[in-house]
Amino acid sequence: MRARTIALLATAAIGLGACGEDEDESADLPPAIPAGAQTTSTETATATTAAPASSTGAKLKISKDLDSKPEIPKPSGSPPSKLVVQDVVKGKGQAAKVDEQVTVHYVGVAHSTGEEFDTSWKGANEPVQFPLSQGQLIDGWVEGIPGMKVGGRRVLIIPPELGYGAQGSPPAIGPNETLVFVIDLKKVG
Repeated sequence: MRARTIALLATAAIGLGACGEDEDESADLPPAIPAGAQTTSTETATATTAAPASSTGAKLKISKDLDSKPEIPKPSGSPPSKLVVQDVVKGKGQAAKVDEQVTVHYVGVAHSTGEEFDTSWKGANEPVQFPLSQGQLIDGWVEGIPGMKVGGRRVLIIPPELGYGAQGSPPAIGPNETLVFVIDLKKVG
């Protein structure tokens, strides 16, 4: 019942949030749950553990320059089956927690192609702010960002079940796509 309510609220919020926006503004939003997508309960989501990058062979070489958009090389090999969290730069500021407001810069690419599907580094080149909350974002972000500190840069490699699942997010993200994000945490609260 709770998952259905969250899905309904997320769908309503996404629908209302789209009112009055032009395409450029909506492209600067972080990965949200698409309308009609299934969400998992908090109990399920918190049971998932992140795999260390070294155990998956998925370690990516990413720039440590927080003043410029990171380039994400096309991942090689099979995608990991668990969430991979790799700190490129460890921040020294406040740590992010679930249900707090966070401000981030990010780039997302498809694991299978290496093609960029979203970034906050375009247009006005302004970071985006949002609540780090279940039902508002894909589970991979809600599980992968907490503990990250302001001033840090983190890679998240997100398996489909913590991303957009079997439905994908057409046209940019295909069904069962593993996602790769580089996230710079700018502010908490």
